[in-house]
Amino acid sequence: MLAEQRHQYILSELSKNGALSVAELVRALDVSRETIRRDLNALAERGLIATTHGGALSNDRREPDLDVREAANAVAKRAIGERAAQLVPDGASVIIDSGSTTQAVARALGDRHRLMVYTNDWRIALLLVFGLDTVQQLSQYHVDFAFVGAGAITPDGFLTDYSRLAAEVRSRMILAASAAVIVADNSKFGNVTPVRIRDFDKARYLITEVAPDKAMRRAIAARGPELVIA
Repeated sequence: MLAEQRHQYILSELSKNGALSVAELVRALDVSRETIRRDLNALAERGLIATTHGGALSNDRREPDLDVREAANAVAKRAIGERAAQLVPDGASVIIDSGSTTQAVARALGDRHRLMVYTNDWRIALLLVFGLDTVQQLSQYHVDFAFVGAGAITPDGFLTDYSRLAAEVRSRMILAASAAVIVADNSKFGNVTPVRIRDFDKARYLITEVAPDKAMRRAIAARGPELVIA
């Protein structure tokens, strides 16, 4: 198979599935991993796909830039952030994930005192300029609250993300807290991103600004967290 034929196959499969792994393409096209990596890099250089560790995403499955996400549903995110912050008393320890909705939580915590905040987002660190540490080894920490975002919430009630690394970090954040809180505006519901976030069942709350439809509410209830409407 010629390189252009492989490229067309890759683009076609990505348009249907949104994400592909190198291993899948090696099996399907019967070529080496090095050949597939060259193909993916060539398509990425043309702006047709986004490469990831171990595979590729179609362009419409990449996470939008932060400034785009901040502008989208800004009022909803502010309401979610304010509602989530009501859970946190002075003196608590908190993990705050990276992302536009979790930034809204950080802003709403601005009037709290004596918080110990762990974050993997320098923008959040700038919003909360005391008691900060970079999240390097989450298994070493235990906190009262963790506010965690998500790439999407699937129709069957699973949290998903755009990369394996991001999904693993978010799972560890959930496990590190006495009360893990997922914060997500309504645009995340009913969508799917490539990697499932583990341990959603161990989160205590899912805070959003508008109640999802009945089927989605049932799916979330089956996973365990309590749905809270801001």
